[in-house]
Amino acid sequence: MRELDGKHVVVVGATGVLGARISAHLAAAGARVSAIVRDHSRLDGSSVFQYALADVTDQVAMQTAFASVAGVAPVDGVVNATGVVAFGGIGELADATLARLFAVNAIAPIAMLRESAALITDGGFFVNISGVVATQPVAGMAAYSASKAAAWAAMSAVGRELRRRQIDVIDARPPHTETGLATRAIAGAAPKMPVGLTPDSVAARIVAAIIAGERDLPAESFG
Repeated sequence: MRELDGKHVVVVGATGVLGARISAHLAAAGARVSAIVRDHSRLDGSSVFQYALADVTDQVAMQTAFASVAGVAPVDGVVNATGVVAFGGIGELADATLARLFAVNAIAPIAMLRESAALITDGGFFVNISGVVATQPVAGMAAYSASKAAAWAAMSAVGRELRRRQIDVIDARPPHTETGLATRAIAGAAPKMPVGLTPDSVAARIVAAIIAGERDLPAESFG
């Protein structure tokens, strides 16, 4: 079991629907939450005590942001709640869409984990939300699935590297969740989907996994 009371946790993407709920659950468990976001105007001040501004695809800005929040208190955990989605068959996939998907969903979290590994205290944690498509790719979402699979592979490998420091690298792969992300696709239109999980239930499950010291959260673990 991991005690979160008084721990310093950085949530990247804390203004997103899921990131905001994760921040709230972490704060409710006693954590001090720092946020790294592009726009601080939508931050929930009751959950977050400080923030830094950065785009996750700007690695220099992210390094500066991590250094800023870590300068206030040692970092005990990091949660990445950022991501973009695109829909459409392989013949419709534009180069720019492919590049953006991998920049945000694969390169950014891997670079984030690299930066975090040097900052997170021994016994801490890093969470990435890959989503169910990382291991169950979906037709019409090939590039999106591939970008998430790349992040999942990196999390799995680095998790083994960091075990000697007892740092949990947790890959969360919830099923479709009603965050509204599908309506903000960078390309294509979402197919008809069944009603997804609530963001609050997914956030609660992720924070429960952090506390329990779980290292993997496949889709079936979300009930």
